[in-house]
Amino acid sequence: MEFNEKLQELRKNKGLTQEELAEALYVSRTAISKWESGRGYPNIDSLKEISKFFSVTIDELLSGEKLLSIAEKENKANLQRMCSLLFGIVDLFSFMLIVLPLYPNPINGYIYSVNLFSYTDTAFFNIILYWVSYLALIVMGITKIALTQLKTERGQSIITSLSLGLSILTVLYLGMAREAYAITVAFMLLLIKGILLLKYTQNS
Repeated sequence: MEFNEKLQELRKNKGLTQEELAEALYVSRTAISKWESGRGYPNIDSLKEISKFFSVTIDELLSGEKLLSIAEKENKANLQRMCSLLFGIVDLFSFMLIVLPLYPNPINGYIYSVNLFSYTDTAFFNIILYWVSYLALIVMGITKIALTQLKTERGQSIITSLSLGLSILTVLYLGMAREAYAITVAFMLLLIKGILLLKYTQNS
């Protein structure tokens, strides 16, 4: 007997509706319907709750092979979620490009390193472009973290692509503007994002 059939049988033996079982397991009715129709399997935590609720072992619900498959899938999902979360955090680190003294400012014949708030020794257009780029990356980081925490897949790939593209353009522009210190930090952040994206892809 397959898992979906076993779950239906256990539920009916207790005289429960899908809604009542969903409330008891703290999941949605849609999840119960999905499991009972064979269109999916619960995660490990939900399996434990089902096992406890019906006083059966997890082995009675699922074969060892299927259980291993669910565990592997859940592990991959957790790793992907961690990579997405770190990706967003790296974007938040773009604030370093604003507050750290990464820009040269000549005063009385001496060159001082200043942050973006005090930077004046460049074209006004450059200053505006830096602010827009850095703030956009920070907003994307916040959005990425929020979507990851809410476990929302929709929009994740778009945010990732925009963030990566903007980081590349920022590095290229900082290079053309000869901002030696700023480009070093921006390139390091881009490199970290590239590694995280690679790890995410490998676990897909």
